[in-house]
Amino acid sequence: MFDNLTDRLSNTLKKLKGQGRLTEDNIKETLREVRLALLEADVALPVVTDFIQHVREGALGQEVQASLSPGQAMIKLVQSELVKVMGAANEGLNLNAVPPAIVLMAGLQGSGKTTTVAKLGRWLQENQKKKVGVVSADVYRPAAIKQLQMLANELNLDFFNSDLSQQPIDIAKNAIEAARKKFLDVIIIDTAGRLHIDDEMMDEIKALHAAINPIETLFVVDSMTGQDAAITAKAFNDALPLTGVILTKADGDARGGAALSIRHITGKPIKFIGVGEKINALEPFYPDRIASRILGMGDVLGLIEEIEQKVDKEKAEKLVKKIQKGNGFDLEDFREQLQEMQRMGGVSSMLDKLPGMNAVPSEMKNQVNDKMLARQIAVINSMTMQERRFPDLIKGNRKKRIALGCGQQLHDVNRMLKQFLMMQKMMKKFKTGNIANMMRGIKSNVRSMRR
Repeated sequence: MFDNLTDRLSNTLKKLKGQGRLTEDNIKETLREVRLALLEADVALPVVTDFIQHVREGALGQEVQASLSPGQAMIKLVQSELVKVMGAANEGLNLNAVPPAIVLMAGLQGSGKTTTVAKLGRWLQENQKKKVGVVSADVYRPAAIKQLQMLANELNLDFFNSDLSQQPIDIAKNAIEAARKKFLDVIIIDTAGRLHIDDEMMDEIKALHAAINPIETLFVVDSMTGQDAAITAKAFNDALPLTGVILTKADGDARGGAALSIRHITGKPIKFIGVGEKINALEPFYPDRIASRILGMGDVLGLIEEIEQKVDKEKAEKLVKKIQKGNGFDLEDFREQLQEMQRMGGVSSMLDKLPGMNAVPSEMKNQVNDKMLARQIAVINSMTMQERRFPDLIKGNRKKRIALGCGQQLHDVNRMLKQFLMMQKMMKKFKTGNIANMMRGIKSNVRSMRR
């Protein structure tokens, strides 16, 4: 995510490391490079102009602390300005309404809106313990209704049926009334995607908005369209009182122009960001964390929160107790850890949150992928339970049988065993404390470092 921008900014700011202090000359040269990096990232020109002006004022003013090196000082200023541009802090959904709170979704066709409706429903259900219903008021694309129904069934969301003969206003009103009778907390209404902004379609969604008076009106936009995402969001905001934006497909966006332009151009906060195709790949948008990721510092807090939410705590505590009692970490434990990583969205989503990953060559990153996880699990599945519990048994002929059983080569089995031994050594060092205490300790350290 935002790889191009991360690389350019990191390389630019590194050049200041050898400087003794910030001067007008090295500030000018650095800001010229930062400006080019932002323009190449397809950030809107007014945003770039204001951004550079504010960083320049900070660098030449009294904000730079004497204790910081020039490189650190400039990184601090750039990070601070990135946060300001994207909105200072996360703005959550406002659901303070007589139930059901109505959330209306708008967006262009192809932005991932219908999938995002389901993702948002799942997020509210999992993270805020809300009872959520969904309905499609898209009477132009028959597949949209079926798609939303399938996703709702998969996620145990209440789905309210609709058909192409109905008017969008009637569909929405019927669903709201049905949600009220079922005592749901939230109803999310999907609307027809638009290929472009045309008067007829905008009039339709304006009439729908006026008829149901939603507490949240969210614009779903594809981040890969760059600054066009911000321009389109502004056009919608001129027609509808938007309360926020959901940025989709950020995992495929190497530039970052949309994330850095939307708030400045529309005045509306980005509330969520889509970071993958999986149904759990929707995250609240935290400007400070995104700024850290753009500058190659990772998002350790985000990674910890993801672990806390998705890891099976009961299994984790069992593993901790097992290790504390002196019982070894075996291949069955290793398999469970690999499966937990899969549930968290795979290796790629975790790597993106680790500090310094921008410095790792892309060919090395590509070797660590989600297919590798599945292959390692397949190798372990090909073993007997005795072999998993006593890995020292796995020698020559056993290795050949295991490779044959999972359809892989002998070197694949050896590689997996080597990685297991590395994990086993690490686990031996973990003798005290439990998972909850460990997470609290890491969180506390990260926050204190940020102050």
